Amino acid sequence: MSQPIAQTTTPVAGPHPTETRPYRQSLYEKSYLPLLGGMLVTIRHFFKNIFGLNKSYTIEYPEERRDYSHRFRGHHILTTRPDGSVRCVACFLCAQNCPAECIHIEAGEHPDVNIEKYPVVYEIDMLRCVFCGYCVDACPEEAIIMSNNYDMAYFTRDQSIVGKSDLMKPYTFDENLLGYRPSFPEEDVKRAQMRRGAFDLVAAAKQAQANGG
Repeated sequence: MSQPIAQTTTPVAGPHPTETRPYRQSLYEKSYLPLLGGMLVTIRHFFKNIFGLNKSYTIEYPEERRDYSHRFRGHHILTTRPDGSVRCVACFLCAQNCPAECIHIEAGEHPDVNIEKYPVVYEIDMLRCVFCGYCVDACPEEAIIMSNNYDMAYFTRDQSIVGKSDLMKPYTFDENLLGYRPSFPEEDVKRAQMRRGAFDLVAAAKQAQANGG
């Protein structure tokens, strides 16, 4: 029986070096001349921006403002009735639907017998708010909407808790600049007629009593 023939192979040099060699810089690199190329690029862009030769991609805030969508969820607004009173009836639906639990309401009896309750205290903790818009969706009276205002800077924790008086201040008088809010164009006319035609319960009761007597 023949014995297998032993085969000898010579080691092949691998793709990676097996010994470390220090990098030797050239005289050009030692003199820091490559930095001049980067400085020339910076200087070129600097003068182009100074003289307005480059197209600017920045917004000069606060003189310029970014145009956001009309569905933008910004600072909250409590809407009011024509007489200036807050439209909220303190039903607590917004506070119940808030996932961040940032809305605090204290209800009181409204002097108008046609309105059962109104918010004596209505506060929103803006640092806890996640601006999801659930409070707007849950409100049956369209009493709370969200504006396009995104200028919210606070120096203390107390400043971040916004009360009813601040929420009732409109941030814009242009309805097209309002943010996230219920919008039903096909029902606006019908809703306006219902509000104008809403009768006084006390007057109706007196009228019914007079007619019955």
